[in-house]
Amino acid sequence: MVFRKVVLTISCVLLTGFISAQDLYQPRSVKKAYENGTRSKDGRPGENYWQNEADYDIHIKVNPPSRIVEGKAKITYTNNSPDTLKSLNYKLILNHHKPAAPRLRPVSDDYLTSGMQITSYKENGISKDWKNNNNSINQMVKLDEPLLPNENIELDFEWNFEVSKQSGREGAIDSTTFFLAYFYPRVAVYDDYEGWDKMIFAGSKEFYNDFGDYNFKVTIPKDYIVWATGDLLNPEEVLQKKYADLLEESMTSNKVIHIVDQEDLENGKITNQSKTNTWQWKVENITDIAIALSNTYNWDAGSVVVDQETGRRASVQAAYDEPSQDFKKMVDYAKYALKWFSNHTPGIPYPYSKMSIVRGFADMEYPMMANDSSREDPDFTRFVAEHEIAHTYFPFYMGTNETRFGFMDEGWATALEYLIGSENLGKRKATENFKRFRVKRWINNPSLEQDLPIITPSNMLSGSGSGTNQYGKAGLAYLALKDLLGDEDFEKSLKTYMKDWNGKHPIPWDFFNSFNESTGQNLTWFWHAWFFTNNYIGYAIKEVEFGNDNVNVTIENVGGMPAPFDLVILMKDGSRKVYHQSPEIWKENSKKAEIQLKGHKNISEIKFENGIWMDANPADNQWRKK
Repeated sequence: MVFRKVVLTISCVLLTGFISAQDLYQPRSVKKAYENGTRSKDGRPGENYWQNEADYDIHIKVNPPSRIVEGKAKITYTNNSPDTLKSLNYKLILNHHKPAAPRLRPVSDDYLTSGMQITSYKENGISKDWKNNNNSINQMVKLDEPLLPNENIELDFEWNFEVSKQSGREGAIDSTTFFLAYFYPRVAVYDDYEGWDKMIFAGSKEFYNDFGDYNFKVTIPKDYIVWATGDLLNPEEVLQKKYADLLEESMTSNKVIHIVDQEDLENGKITNQSKTNTWQWKVENITDIAIALSNTYNWDAGSVVVDQETGRRASVQAAYDEPSQDFKKMVDYAKYALKWFSNHTPGIPYPYSKMSIVRGFADMEYPMMANDSSREDPDFTRFVAEHEIAHTYFPFYMGTNETRFGFMDEGWATALEYLIGSENLGKRKATENFKRFRVKRWINNPSLEQDLPIITPSNMLSGSGSGTNQYGKAGLAYLALKDLLGDEDFEKSLKTYMKDWNGKHPIPWDFFNSFNESTGQNLTWFWHAWFFTNNYIGYAIKEVEFGNDNVNVTIENVGGMPAPFDLVILMKDGSRKVYHQSPEIWKENSKKAEIQLKGHKNISEIKFENGIWMDANPADNQWRKK
């Protein structure tokens, strides 16, 4: 049994209006955004908020086993900013495969390609010479005519690239199975606090994209199946009737339907038997697209109700090779995840029409897609899939800047992975996984980079310190916030933040201000400790004093981090009582706390039980009566 006890006397003040987190460090560029009214101190977009957008019409041709992909695209880019844009910055992500591209770690020869080759470029229909900028991911191009505020420009590209032999986030999974991501030129984000996004990819950083509408086509030889972000517009044209009917049936079925299995693949004639087929797709208001294709992969599908009020369903699909036996349960795993996230935390109905999980090697998320590895342990397969599906909300639904503020997406996905895992794996197993994969490498490693503040820009970090800040430490911070606020206030505030910033580009200070406003609390002490300091988790029982039936326990916060913990009292007769302490115990004094307990006799031991909030020095976490 767990008892909650108020251990500190806190004076309450009636709060009116918003409480901003202005005492926290802010970069000068962020301060300027608040001064300009593009962001508001009440945690909402400001009255002058704006963001640009780009709509894409793309057609690619693929002819496996050739790894050459040819593409054409028309981009309609709209300048909603108050600035006149004399140049545009383009992201050519696939240039990270070039031999001399900047990278954070060595790569094999199979990873290397010639990158993205632009063969034609037009501005408003007028051809213009394209000068390839060596190995750069970013290419700034001066416009012939400046793009004025509230105007748009049409950009036409033709390009080609070679699919990497080594499959990671994208590339050749096998000789005829490709996962294509970042495969088209895109206009970089131009925002209200940093201007053009010129951050490098370096082979492993993640992304920051504008929202837009996509119409795209994939022309592929017959017998190939295509999976992609968005809705397939012409299933009856590319699939034989039997398989088109099975796909349609799966859209409203609670069962897992095996659309294509190995017997079907051996018999052939799954698709239209023209020499090639062109698969057409469409999706609106999304940050990116990804595509997978194969002539050897099984295809399972089903659906699940994600919006209880309207009855709206989402399709769940899985594409995998026959040896990947863990993927045979993938549709069920993903259906559970979509339903759980829609109805629990964050409690916002899954916002898209579909989720597809493809067996690859990356364990990497994309809008409506995941590229996941196969494993012998199906529980771990499920664990990874749930993490990638959680990314639907962070960053895709929210439009956060993964490159600079990775903790705004990976931290949330990590917290959500623990919450859903606590239900489907059980609290004990989920806690073991979280400690093993998310916390131990931080708390058991006292090196300099492990204790850098979470707010440190992710694009400036590398190695294990980068992973710690984005995943484990940030995930602990959000879960500690949930413990501090209680489930009801936490869920309400999270939904408020997501409602206000869905489809936009929130930054950390928007998140801090939003929670301050919706809770009516000044949480700056919490934000500062978790996100802006070198603190770690480390508590010590310093003194235990007895008086009559009372016991007074003095606890020192050696590491400085305001995390929750359970104070466990063990009696000589073997009984025990547990007193849960939320992070609020450190609000008034971040260094020391006193807990007064009444009605206890014959105590033999007092100790901490920290759960996922592992202590850096467990040796001082207990007291035994001499």
